[in-house]
Amino acid sequence: MKSVFLKGRFLSLILAVALVLSACTAQGGAGTSAAPAAEAIGTIKLGSKDFTEEFLVAELYDYLLEDAGFKVERKLNLGGTPVAQAAITRGDIDLYPEYTSTGLLTVLKQPQIQDPKEIFTTVKSGYEQQFQLTWLNPSPFNNTQALAMTQAGSEEYGVKTFSDLSQKAAELVLGGPAEFLEREDGLKGLKGAYGGFQFKEAKQLGTGSLRYQALLDGQVDVVVAFGTDGQVNGYDLVLLQDDKGFYPVYNIAPVVRMDTLQKYPQVSETLNKLAPLLTDEVMSGLNWQVDGPDKKEPAAVAKAFLEQSGLLK
Repeated sequence: MKSVFLKGRFLSLILAVALVLSACTAQGGAGTSAAPAAEAIGTIKLGSKDFTEEFLVAELYDYLLEDAGFKVERKLNLGGTPVAQAAITRGDIDLYPEYTSTGLLTVLKQPQIQDPKEIFTTVKSGYEQQFQLTWLNPSPFNNTQALAMTQAGSEEYGVKTFSDLSQKAAELVLGGPAEFLEREDGLKGLKGAYGGFQFKEAKQLGTGSLRYQALLDGQVDVVVAFGTDGQVNGYDLVLLQDDKGFYPVYNIAPVVRMDTLQKYPQVSETLNKLAPLLTDEVMSGLNWQVDGPDKKEPAAVAKAFLEQSGLLK
């Protein structure tokens, strides 16, 4: 009888321990008194193209979305515009940063527009009708395409403007991303607007820091640049004057799937509060922190900026 009694007591003890462990697990883990982590509102698949400014802006979006309660699935460094556009239309990503005139000229293949507000309303309407995508508020900085040379190279060849370059191109080597050679807002368009622009050689150097290093090392004479590249001021380069006003304004904004925005309307408010803070000066400075001698990580630069701006909780 005593054996049966002890066996019963032992089974009861095991059952009690099991119940306690079960309760602890339900509260977030055995042996902890911490409250359970809040369940995410939902998952947002975030993409970016393949250069510094896109990485930085995507990291800004990432921190803001996570701070708002979303789980973010990152698919950064996808490639150029065609790759990112294909990814978002397929649903591989829900949003990514895009430039208004890139959307107008490269994606919608519409004629160039000079007025920034008209560019934005045109791409917003076109994307909604053709792709079921929409644009959130654009930032004021203008990352227009440009062409840059070193001070020494500019003086040696007497090139200060696009018109100068169109005539001297046969003596010079160009460095830049492959898509620049074919885009209507790239070399093809420049030839139509200015004539000339037949370079001695064109080297495909991507959109990262490699092309600036190639310029400084003398491997190329001219590089495809962007208005807010940190290296332009950092390396004291000459941005050639677009004397015929070929390039329009390139403001950046989140392009978002409309079904995603319908499901999670708070994405709009979350990202729109960032837009007015990104000016030319701010964006150029953030880019230089990543591409300059400090070589900071885009995520660290983005987080510090958001904390200083008071946008993170």
